[in-house]
Amino acid sequence: MALTKRQKQVLDFIAGFLNENGYCPSYEEIARGLDLASLATVHKHISVLETKNYLKRGFNQSRSIELMPKYLQEYQRPRPAAVEIPLLGRIAAGAPVEAVEQRETLSFADYVGNADTFALEVRGNSMIDDHICDGDRILLEQVAEARDGDIVVALVAGSETTLKRFYREAGGMVRLQPANSTLKPIVVPARDVQIQGRLLAVLRKYK
Repeated sequence: MALTKRQKQVLDFIAGFLNENGYCPSYEEIARGLDLASLATVHKHISVLETKNYLKRGFNQSRSIELMPKYLQEYQRPRPAAVEIPLLGRIAAGAPVEAVEQRETLSFADYVGNADTFALEVRGNSMIDDHICDGDRILLEQVAEARDGDIVVALVAGSETTLKRFYREAGGMVRLQPANSTLKPIVVPARDVQIQGRLLAVLRKYK
């Protein structure tokens, strides 16, 4: 379903506010920022955008709006310039190895040179055993299909997105497997799962 001009303005305002402040705007801030007449108008736009899977919201919570991958895929996919940094060699994480200087470069175009690449911030520790932690940024390739064992972003039953390993099961079922021994897998009919992206890389900033 195509967005109206005003719906696109609401999404862009939320994305811009989130990028600038690190948290989502309140309904009052959306109304002020877009010069909307009432909070009821904001509620109406948010409800429609949620129905179209561009965002989701928590009920009875302040600042509970969250952009969905669909918005990032369709409206925030600029082609970045290629970035290269020196690859100077290898470093031991076990026994020491002899240091040998190399003359190579690491090109981030391998990860972000495709317009179908998008990023998400991880919330929670359901993939902790795959070394994907709360607060990590992940790079994903927009795809609609996945192979068994792929780590994917999946939309379940049209309402909830999750990062899990993908497996097909007998009887037309799909298993979305967490990498955390304390959590149970999500097993649902394949028709209720929409693959939105496949993991390319995990980014973790320590400083």
